[in-house]
Amino acid sequence: MGKSVKIRRGLDISLEGKPSTHIHTLSSPTTFAVKPTNFKGLVPKLKVKQGDEVKAGDCLFSDKKNDKICFTSPVSGEVIEIVRGNRRAIIEVKILADSQISYKTFDTTNFASKSPDDIKAILLESGLWPFIVQRPFGTLADPTITPKSIHVSGFDSSPLAPDLGVSLRGQELFIEKGFKILDALCEGNVHLNLNPKKDNTVFKNITNTTVNHFQGPHPSGLVGVQINKVDPINKGDVVWTIKPQHVAFIGKLFETGQLDLEQNIVLAGSEIKEPAYYTSRVGACIDNLLENNCSNDNVRVISGNVLTGDKISTSGYLGFYDNQVTVIPEGDEYELLGWLLPSYPRPTISSSLPISKFLKKKFKVNTNPHGEPRAYVVTGQYEKVMPMDIMPQQLIKAIMAKDLELMENLGIYEVIEEDMALCEFVCTSKINVQQVLSEGLQLMAEES
Repeated sequence: MGKSVKIRRGLDISLEGKPSTHIHTLSSPTTFAVKPTNFKGLVPKLKVKQGDEVKAGDCLFSDKKNDKICFTSPVSGEVIEIVRGNRRAIIEVKILADSQISYKTFDTTNFASKSPDDIKAILLESGLWPFIVQRPFGTLADPTITPKSIHVSGFDSSPLAPDLGVSLRGQELFIEKGFKILDALCEGNVHLNLNPKKDNTVFKNITNTTVNHFQGPHPSGLVGVQINKVDPINKGDVVWTIKPQHVAFIGKLFETGQLDLEQNIVLAGSEIKEPAYYTSRVGACIDNLLENNCSNDNVRVISGNVLTGDKISTSGYLGFYDNQVTVIPEGDEYELLGWLLPSYPRPTISSSLPISKFLKKKFKVNTNPHGEPRAYVVTGQYEKVMPMDIMPQQLIKAIMAKDLELMENLGIYEVIEEDMALCEFVCTSKINVQQVLSEGLQLMAEES
């Protein structure tokens, strides 16, 4: 039987630009990109070259550490560019899409009778395996390992996040089949974590899962927080996580035999004229979403949410794991005597701006950090927004000191970057908490 958990520590950040529930259909983008930089710890091995023709589901590159893990094309078309960075590192593989998508076919007949190894082989070949993330460390799941459990968060509490009851509408059959596949991959429990105050209709036919209920402010919707409250990760444990829209991708593959990565994404933020849901695909260029839809040119475009997303250009590409694009003001203007005069209302936990703390409204935010990095002091602010049973500031200091034993004792196995994004948001010392944690996770992974 599932648990019911009330999260009390956290912070809901209410921003302007909430999307309407209308789903728009635009013409398909002409180009798509798959970015190896979206995958932690990946060393890509190219399987295509510029000028090659590919189908949706053809392998573009694999993992050098495990050649069976394929990263496949979301559409059919021509490989028009392989973008490289420093030391010829692969940054993007770009595809010029066909007007009519052709699909590679996978043998998924009688999937209910297939063994876990057969299911893994299909997921690996089709490119759906990278959607499964392994904890600790938040890396690609190791197909040679059987996890103690699989967790799926059925709601997102991040700022301006999509309502899954809207974005997954019509995908109920695929979600149901996807959960059956997950159940076959795991000897332990498959956990579906829901918020009882949300519309959970799309999950009503799910069986063979443990359903847990979570309420409270962000980060209640983060799967790491949910794991911590339901079945904490100890040293030696392995847990897999996957997002609901990616569960639907798995169900669709085994239902149709084709890799169809079409999804409904959210375009939101104060600088968007018409925030709404849009039909798109993984890796899509977002230029057609933003065309004539931004209130001005000086904006920050984020693939993901404002706390954990990646900065991209107005002609950039949707991240592999993202179902949200957020657009906010750039915030590159200085405030005259900003340290002295009362500032504009903005989300905060500080009592120095009481109008912001107690005024119940949606805020227009920008990227201005409102101060430079300064001495790292103990303030107790992290603990106000961190519902996990760990000491976050002491953990970050242990990482800075590269004290592996202390990092382990303070619970580094239980967190990845997104779990401490709110700590970075409230940090008076302006510490890049997520970056520090990422370095600590990499160090621990290398030593383990």
